[in-house]
Amino acid sequence: MFESLGFEALTAPQVAVFFALALGAAYGIFAEQTKFCFRRALIGDDRRAAMGVWLTALAAAILGTQAAVWQGWISFDDHRFMNADLPWLAIVIGGLLFGAGMVLTRGCASRLTVLTGTGNLRALTVLAVFAIAAHATLKGTLAPIRTTLSAQTLALESAALPGNPLIWTALLALAALVFALRSGARSGMLILAALLGLLVPLGWVGTGFILYDDFDPIALESLSFTSPWSETLFWSIASTSIPAGFGVGLIGGVLGGALFSSLAARRFAWQSFSSPRETGRYLTGAVLMGIGGVLAGGCTVGAGLAGVPTLSIAAVAALASIAVGTLATNAVLSSQTAGASGAVPAE
Repeated sequence: MFESLGFEALTAPQVAVFFALALGAAYGIFAEQTKFCFRRALIGDDRRAAMGVWLTALAAAILGTQAAVWQGWISFDDHRFMNADLPWLAIVIGGLLFGAGMVLTRGCASRLTVLTGTGNLRALTVLAVFAIAAHATLKGTLAPIRTTLSAQTLALESAALPGNPLIWTALLALAALVFALRSGARSGMLILAALLGLLVPLGWVGTGFILYDDFDPIALESLSFTSPWSETLFWSIASTSIPAGFGVGLIGGVLGGALFSSLAARRFAWQSFSSPRETGRYLTGAVLMGIGGVLAGGCTVGAGLAGVPTLSIAAVAALASIAVGTLATNAVLSSQTAGASGAVPAE
């Protein structure tokens, strides 16, 4: 479809950067206003309302994504989520590591990206280490760990959830919405969450249909943070050798959108670490998230919010593993710090 849009001086990969910038800005605004975070939805003080917000976004993402598939605009047949050889060990270990890491850092990669835009220097430091660890796992010194674990696969007859996709779409979306409506979350937050969720199918359709070009193809992508942060790190230190891609635009957009939203609402505030011990905890979590996000095939947004709507078994397994890692790590830390003073500060 790209050739019909009339772009003469720009290629599809170049336009994709601007598209990702706009997509990321919208996500940054909505996520900053709703405090969108999977960790918060699992173990936060207001976890029931936060889960309602998260599930509303997921329901919108599922309905929108599967509607696009039904229309024939996009297909996930060749996407990595639909690999019939399921790297189960990498997914499980990666999910557990990512879940543990986001407990230690008090936020997943997407939430920390938004917090960076609001002036949180802890989040910025964590993301720098997260990006280094992710890139090392993808292409650097930690890559042997990834290849070794990914070699342990389980052959599947179908990489998608078994049965009729329309039934799965209806069941998942309905269950998510029923919980959301009973969660106690304010209606305004749920509306914003639904708009946030619709950014997922917009990303899929934008890269897989609107910007599709036979002569200069781009990858089918939507919201995610592990690979984009790795890409942004590499581009920031070698921009004269490689062009910016979708991931760079997405990260830049989220930072800009969160900055705009926090300034407009007067929520922007500089924050930093309070002690060396706290710094060590956050950096440890950053490394775990970087390695885990790559092994699991994505973060709570890449494998969760954007991955589950593809109805991929791998994406569902990754999100479930992240949830288990989060709950288990929080239980261990809670038992160790019960009755102790000097708790880790909030976001």
